[in-house]
Amino acid sequence: MRSSGSPSRPSVPTAGDMAEEEPRRRIPLVPENLLKKRKAYQAIKATQAKQALLNKRKHQKGKQIQFKRLEAFVRDSWRKHRDDIRLRRMEQRPGQTPVPQEHKLAFVVRIVDIKGVSRRVRRVIELLRLRKNFTGTFVKLTPLSLKMLRIVEPYVAWGHPNLKSVRELILKRGQAKIKKKRMPLTDNMLIEEHLGNYGIICLEDLIHEIYSAGKYFKQVTNFLWPFHLSVARHASRNKVGFLKEMGKPGCRGEAINQLIRQLN
Repeated sequence: MRSSGSPSRPSVPTAGDMAEEEPRRRIPLVPENLLKKRKAYQAIKATQAKQALLNKRKHQKGKQIQFKRLEAFVRDSWRKHRDDIRLRRMEQRPGQTPVPQEHKLAFVVRIVDIKGVSRRVRRVIELLRLRKNFTGTFVKLTPLSLKMLRIVEPYVAWGHPNLKSVRELILKRGQAKIKKKRMPLTDNMLIEEHLGNYGIICLEDLIHEIYSAGKYFKQVTNFLWPFHLSVARHASRNKVGFLKEMGKPGCRGEAINQLIRQLN
């Protein structure tokens, strides 16, 4: 015979019962004086690491050794030899390039590296203030400046900019050189303070003086920092293709405006 009463099942503990049974964990308290000691110790370690780095830089004498491949020496020697021959031919046949009457202004952009060039070419590059690739300056066309452009012609592209290109360059990338520091041309007071003696008190006066190659052209160009033009992002990945897009160095005439819009 079966018993009328069913067997009793064991009770299953619930989550609440388990939580009550487990003791609550307490975060250990750290004394305040110990926290202050830890903080001071970390500050001392940071100061020591900074001082060790400064001492390491101080003890390093001169520049680090840079290894050059044989191909670099051959390339530099060949480039210097080529410049010497080209400059010697220019002296033997000094054909005077006539100054164009309709154009008084030129914009010069350095588009080729100058490693290994002759000292004379490097000196002219420094006079034109083109110490880095893809930097540009305005030049007033005279017989002397045309001779300088002929000396550095294999390394620069130059031409005759129009008023639109001059305005875009100055408005977008114009910077003043004040006490060997760059200052953006955001205020006419800055222009009036340094060029007011020449009758140039605003940005429009500065643009007009450069485009017309006026009487105070040299003072205005010395006031401006050389224009650092932007390089396309794909130039680092496809340098050969980018140089093909840039074109060959030399005189481009009015086609320089297209290059300015490409790099501005």
